[in-house]
Amino acid sequence: MAKVTRDDVARLAGTSTAVVSYVINNGPRPVAPATRERVLAAIKELGYRPDRVAQAMASRRTDLIGLIVPDARQPFFGEMAHAVEQAASERGKMVLVGNSDYLDEREVHYLRAFLGMRVSGLILISQGLSENAAAEIEAWDARVVLLHERPEAIDDVAVVLDDIGGAQLAVRHLLEHGYEYVACIGGMEITPTVGDPVTDHVEGWRRAMTEAGRSTEGRLFQAPYNRYDAYKVALGLLSGPHRPPAVFCATDDQAIGVLRAARELRIDVPGELAVAGFDDVKEAALTDPPLTTVASDRPAMARAAVDLVLDDAVRPVSSRRERVRQFPSALVVRRSCGCA
Repeated sequence: MAKVTRDDVARLAGTSTAVVSYVINNGPRPVAPATRERVLAAIKELGYRPDRVAQAMASRRTDLIGLIVPDARQPFFGEMAHAVEQAASERGKMVLVGNSDYLDEREVHYLRAFLGMRVSGLILISQGLSENAAAEIEAWDARVVLLHERPEAIDDVAVVLDDIGGAQLAVRHLLEHGYEYVACIGGMEITPTVGDPVTDHVEGWRRAMTEAGRSTEGRLFQAPYNRYDAYKVALGLLSGPHRPPAVFCATDDQAIGVLRAARELRIDVPGELAVAGFDDVKEAALTDPPLTTVASDRPAMARAAVDLVLDDAVRPVSSRRERVRQFPSALVVRRSCGCA
């Protein structure tokens, strides 16, 4: 059976192959609704399947978006990746996902691999963009949207959250309960990274404590972002002689680890210890007690990132401030903070 071609579709629909192409690719020129219906009917009748490889070779672009995340096993990144995939699907694109595992060399590996596949653009969730990664992006002149974090190593488009403000909301709320002070479990960074969300969460904690006239000296503790290692850190913190009355965690995954440690040590939450997190992953509503946390509109952020990475008009804009979209944070109050 002979392969159905675009010419066959055009003949049956009574139009040109260029119009068939506009319908298949959703542009770049508009097609009258009646003509579009004829073309779609012809495609269905003939069983035509576009040759995506040939299209990619001709346009030097595919229907793919590259997404690089630090670790999709962590709930926040997994939920964000799913939101990006949904948003891309609405635009007729598919998503390739790579896990950098917080390693610069793996991030560069996926950058090279995805750019070599001629993706339409890249969405990058980086935990501090390395010089090699920034150089790779510049060398390919790639369209890149930085999501969740805004590294200073590259001047490009970013979709971020008000991380400092969100952390302030959570810590102020804990202090309003009357706790003497709030300890903070942050990340493992010895030197703060500009634009890193966890660094900003710690900064928000610090500002809220300072505003309330509370000292932060000796009240910041380091822990990896995952619940398992945070649980180990929390065991030491909560079993020591200076157990804090309240803890703000830079991520929900860390907070889940703290809740587990408190349960194991028979510390009542929130009666003896208040806990708040950041991210509002779905599991936060199911912890015991349910976790007070800070939420973001992940679907809206994902749609913004996909729209920006597919929008050619973004590239000529020279002002970094105009190229950054910041979304607001929202406090989600549950029982772990002491609220009924």
